[in-house]
Amino acid sequence: METLHKNMSKPIGEFVADDFRTAAVFSNYGIDFCCKGHRTVEEVCNKNGVNPDELLSKLDAVLDSKGNSAIDYKSWPLDLLAEYIEKTHHRYVEEKIPVLRQFLDKLCKVHGGNHPELFKINELFTGCAGELSAHMKKEELILFPFIKKMVKATLAGQAIEAPHFGTVENPIAMMMEEHENEGERFRKIALITNNYTPPADACNTYKVTFAMLDEFEKDLHLHIHLENNILFPEAAKLEQRFFQE
Repeated sequence: METLHKNMSKPIGEFVADDFRTAAVFSNYGIDFCCKGHRTVEEVCNKNGVNPDELLSKLDAVLDSKGNSAIDYKSWPLDLLAEYIEKTHHRYVEEKIPVLRQFLDKLCKVHGGNHPELFKINELFTGCAGELSAHMKKEELILFPFIKKMVKATLAGQAIEAPHFGTVENPIAMMMEEHENEGERFRKIALITNNYTPPADACNTYKVTFAMLDEFEKDLHLHIHLENNILFPEAAKLEQRFFQE
């Protein structure tokens, strides 16, 4: 019980950062581990009406289980992690957006009469597509290059000039706010679609579109988790080594 009590004050984002398999446990309870990963186990249990002993027992079962271990993203150099996020998750978003927009437009035309909720889903996803695209460019052109610059300077034992944005925590705060906005948009999409359950009269395009939206949200959760709970806090710590006084 001592371990359970100690972990009550542990942020849920740290659980997932230590072992991504715990993400499934939080998701099963409807707990947002990516955008709201700073909340403690005690906070999320109180808010969601979850028995903390039950939640912590399930987390322990996952952590103690054998089999394939989760990828240890925390052990990666920050420049590698930034590159991975860009090449894996940013490219995924760029590839899926035009396909999903095309499918959603088609569904609205063909099924919008019987399923007017499709227009709201299309509106939400279109907003998400535009904001995410701009968001990722800001990361790729401003934040990620500075993180890579810090890593390179650390390895070379060199100093760096203070960035034009003052401190890395400024763009990080902006990126985290935008993460929260897109997370909230997808929470609405999941609610409207009954967690991506197609209606009885759904055609194949309808089923494929809902499956793709479900996959898109899951990828977004991992994408945001890697940034909010690992890359961003470690980048802030690294910056302090250069500008402590």
